[in-house]
Amino acid sequence: MKVIAINGSPNQKGNTYLALKTVCDELEKKNIKTEILTIGNKNIKGCIACGRCKDGHCIFYDDTLTGIADKIFAADGLLLGSPVYYAGISGTMKSFLDRLFFASQDRLRLKIGAAVAVSRRSGEVAVFDQLNHYFLISEMLVAPSYYWNVIHGGAPGEIYQDEEGISILKNLANNMAWMLQMKDFSKNSFPIPESYPRAWTNFVR
Repeated sequence: MKVIAINGSPNQKGNTYLALKTVCDELEKKNIKTEILTIGNKNIKGCIACGRCKDGHCIFYDDTLTGIADKIFAADGLLLGSPVYYAGISGTMKSFLDRLFFASQDRLRLKIGAAVAVSRRSGEVAVFDQLNHYFLISEMLVAPSYYWNVIHGGAPGEIYQDEEGISILKNLANNMAWMLQMKDFSKNSFPIPESYPRAWTNFVR
């Protein structure tokens, strides 16, 4: 089993990376492979609503997204981490996630997802909520902890002073590992259900 973690911060080894690594280190202890990919420092175009991704691939084939998307679709779980920018996710992370999830075409359905928000002081709950929207609209299974997955720190490494935040992330890893293992254990005896046929309604008079 493998989890891909996405670092939405432009700081390759800042607090968002360290928060993701905290979760990943615990997953590795349970024999779940992990890989942290930093996209926050990349030049990623936003979605242009062209509709080309209906075939499952974004029109920007030469973009950073393409190679990373294939890794995510092949993985068993997805871990997202973003710093707080004006009480929202970082701009590059937004561009990345909009295009990734819009082009996923059910390839993320019922995979295990988890999100981590990192802030100096506040706005992190809004970011946590925003990240979870991507999971839920894609029918992913969201791993919980005993509090929202948020942690605080300004300078790199300060998150380690947030002892409650660290415990939340380690508990998240335990729960995420259990969900991954349970899904793998039951895959033959209890296969994934088919999706109920969807009705599309536009609210236009």
